[in-house]
Amino acid sequence: MVQIDNVALDFCLPNQDDVEICLRDLRGKWIVLYFYPKDSTPGCTTEACDFSDAAPDFSMLNAIIIGISADSTKKHRDFIEKKDLSVTLLSDESTSMLQEYGIWQLKKNYGKEYMGIVRTTLIIDPQGVIKAIWKNVKVKEHAKEVMKKLQELQA
Repeated sequence: MVQIDNVALDFCLPNQDDVEICLRDLRGKWIVLYFYPKDSTPGCTTEACDFSDAAPDFSMLNAIIIGISADSTKKHRDFIEKKDLSVTLLSDESTSMLQEYGIWQLKKNYGKEYMGIVRTTLIIDPQGVIKAIWKNVKVKEHAKEVMKKLQELQA
């Protein structure tokens, strides 16, 4: 599992437009990396919409917002178009990056056990170091909480 003050593990994943995005190419910016279970589900939609609404404020702090799930790039495109999202969504269909980051975990729901994404958010500084982690995120007010922490880290 990722930890505060560790260097974020590098990765390259396709975005919603099938363009490869690598963490190393984002150095020099603050990165809000949020992991979510599934496109177009209620909690994930709320989270994506809240981050999209807040994107201009994050941008003023030299921060970009990236969402990652195991959904396909096509599902990401459909989600972005349907909800008019402004965040970048990356696809890890193989779950290899999700596993490296410790986000792909055993979950339980209605008595069933399965592997899935634990909703998690990271703030990564311009040098690539993890500066904040939220695990088992509750989406209500989460984007505001992340913004507040980013402002504290930059102060």
